[in-house]
Amino acid sequence: MLFRARTGTFLTFALAGLLTGVWVARMPALAAKFGTNEGEIGIVVLVWGLGAIAAMQALRGVLARAGSRAALRVALPLTGVSYAAVALAPSYGVLLAAVVLFGMTFGITDIAMNAQGSVVERAYRRSIMSGMHAGWCVGAMSGGLFGVATAAAGLGFTETVLAAAVLTLPAGLALGRTYLPDPPAPAASGTGRRARRLPPAVYLIGVLGFIAFMTEGSIADWSGLLLHDEMGATEAVAAFGYPMFELAMLIGRLVGDRVRMRVGTRRLLIGAGLGTAAGMTVVVLAPAAPVAIAGFFFTGLVVCTVVPTTISLAGAVAPDRPAAAVAQVGAMGYGGLLLGPVVVGFLSDATSLRVGVATVVVLALLIAAGARFVPLRAPGDVAAVPAEAPPTDARPEPIAA
Repeated sequence: MLFRARTGTFLTFALAGLLTGVWVARMPALAAKFGTNEGEIGIVVLVWGLGAIAAMQALRGVLARAGSRAALRVALPLTGVSYAAVALAPSYGVLLAAVVLFGMTFGITDIAMNAQGSVVERAYRRSIMSGMHAGWCVGAMSGGLFGVATAAAGLGFTETVLAAAVLTLPAGLALGRTYLPDPPAPAASGTGRRARRLPPAVYLIGVLGFIAFMTEGSIADWSGLLLHDEMGATEAVAAFGYPMFELAMLIGRLVGDRVRMRVGTRRLLIGAGLGTAAGMTVVVLAPAAPVAIAGFFFTGLVVCTVVPTTISLAGAVAPDRPAAAVAQVGAMGYGGLLLGPVVVGFLSDATSLRVGVATVVVLALLIAAGARFVPLRAPGDVAAVPAEAPPTDARPEPIAA
């Protein structure tokens, strides 16, 4: 049952990544469909993020009470429905409304699958969150390559996105049978708001998550347009940049848990920040698309562990309320996911897309600097007890600081 839950959660990450990969790879086709400029694309990304954050904040309490399993069983199929609405939007105004709905359903799916990953991680008693996020990379890379193939075949945004939406609904329903129940919350020692308050460490982790999501979102949303508009690449070549980034993320995340156990959480985050800054400097200064794609690949190798590590830490510092803790960090992270691409978009309008993307270099350096403040060795760092077992005297080996 535990292996089944791990596989199901991995595939859930993969399905969410697939939707994102298709969306990002065909962003130039979306711009062409509605004749939008970079600022208007930035607005599309903005309203998507607003929808996600609004749903996270409004439903955080519901998610904490219902648990990640119940939330995923509803939100994942609804994400497929809203994705189809995005594909079929006939005008820019209708597109914005559909994107808000997509952002809401996808945002709940995202935090619920991360909370489910935290439940499975605690049951395994060791770090496996990077491996879960490798599923996202598998899906995003597959979605990006699907975008490359459809662009090369001359298919538009509508046909490509609708095909991905049709896959999501039955897959989401089937995966709902694989999830583990969340651990029961212990009786509160206090009353009212004080009893429901999350540990302060959750909010500190959320700050780093905000920066990390801001970095990743900026790369994802603007890689295709940077290659296409600034470097003169075709739509097919431009769509290839994001899958290469996700391929590198996949490679890094497959070994990320081992690296974290070996070098420690703090050194892992510092190295990821510095490496991301170096890789994106290559992208920004690249004279041609192949060099930029190589820079995206290197960036993916090193940035890949930051988000899963923040999610893992959130579940660890609040083991009795992993869904609520992950939801809080996820909401803060989506704030970064919202702000980053918008900042890049408006800077690009005022200057150039290269200058806008250079913002990622600064963000990566902030990750390296902020790693020293991340709370480590929280009680039950990865998992104190299995999700479905009572406490025992056994203590797992903690993740190195």
